[in-house]
Amino acid sequence: MDKKEHYEVKDISLAEQGRKKIEFAESNMGALLKIKERFEREKPLRGQRIGMALHVTKETAVLVRTLIKGGAEVAITGCNPLSTQDDVAAALASEDVRVWAYKGETNEDYYRYLGYVINFKPTITIDDGCDLVTEIHTKYPELIHTITGGCEETTTGILRLKAMEKEGILKYPVIAVNDNKTKHLLDNYYGTGQSTVDGFIRATNILFAGKTIVVAGYGDCGKGFALRSKGLGGNVIVTEVDSFCALQAAYDGFRVMKMEEACKIGDIFCTLTGDLNVITVRHFEHMKDGAIVANSGHFDVEVDVKGLRKIASHRREVRPFLEEYIVNGKRIYLCAEGRLVNLAAAEGHPSEVMSTSFCGQALACEYLVKHRLDKKVIYLPEELDNKIAELQLEAMNIVIDELTEEQIKYLNSWKEGT
Repeated sequence: MDKKEHYEVKDISLAEQGRKKIEFAESNMGALLKIKERFEREKPLRGQRIGMALHVTKETAVLVRTLIKGGAEVAITGCNPLSTQDDVAAALASEDVRVWAYKGETNEDYYRYLGYVINFKPTITIDDGCDLVTEIHTKYPELIHTITGGCEETTTGILRLKAMEKEGILKYPVIAVNDNKTKHLLDNYYGTGQSTVDGFIRATNILFAGKTIVVAGYGDCGKGFALRSKGLGGNVIVTEVDSFCALQAAYDGFRVMKMEEACKIGDIFCTLTGDLNVITVRHFEHMKDGAIVANSGHFDVEVDVKGLRKIASHRREVRPFLEEYIVNGKRIYLCAEGRLVNLAAAEGHPSEVMSTSFCGQALACEYLVKHRLDKKVIYLPEELDNKIAELQLEAMNIVIDELTEEQIKYLNSWKEGT
């Protein structure tokens, strides 16, 4: 491990390779680069100290650079023990960014690094999963009065924040960047769909065609993965607890059933629910020989890994990020220790998708600085969300129609009928 006062990374000599990866990511993040250019001119974040707990990937590095160009000081750590790209962390450290992260962090290091970011005394927090906000509220309440607000990147974090708000213990405003259309409907659907398949394939190199794919959860993430699995020739089964989502899955042409039935016939299983114990011991015991299990929800609680380890007679690693467990004489394969398969075994979402998500983060930080907000979960105005879509269309060289004055008048009138 390489350490200095402002960083702790796996290997600082990887910095040059990390810079190349960041440079390639930037070439596919035109919308965010437009914001970066404006931030460099206007410095809307001057004087802000932004503490981040995000996946330390090449795309996140582009966000870090954008915030710094906007005038902010930045400190960052990971939000998942297996999602850091070590060469990217090294590149950030070489650019004098405060960064504490490495792939395969121990639980002790994970929380120690969160503490380092908190000791940086941020005025704005950016979180992915709400661990940073939770640590501040439970262990460092004396810092809360100096924090302008925060931003949250993922559904799991929003659920936790809303629970805090409901209990009346959320002490500063947090913008639900996750709920932007340009995040929730692009990142979760297109990003998770592709990157989860990528994680499965890198971990196993298995053929999807002809396999029965069990998708647990049919929210935006589950929809994306189901669509990609179908496109690769998989026979998709969806398990759900929400009636409307289950109905959507049925109308989309997928079989819908309980996990108790799906566990007996599935070849590949993926949880994308944000809840715990979605696949448990009773399901493992009924799985086919050779079943492959992974999670693409935020935390490693959707698959009962502890239960699997307890009932297995033998366990071994057969490939990077792929473990084989013997249960009642059958082989069950677990990807990435039950953590985010798309970030642990692969590289996370494609850069184009993260460009729109991180436009949301950058604009949310600017919005926090410019507005006095209530201490609750806040949503960005629709016009900012639409602006992100405009920037992405511009980056893709796509030009769309505009309403005529006549059309605008018609849409705003109630007098004209049949």
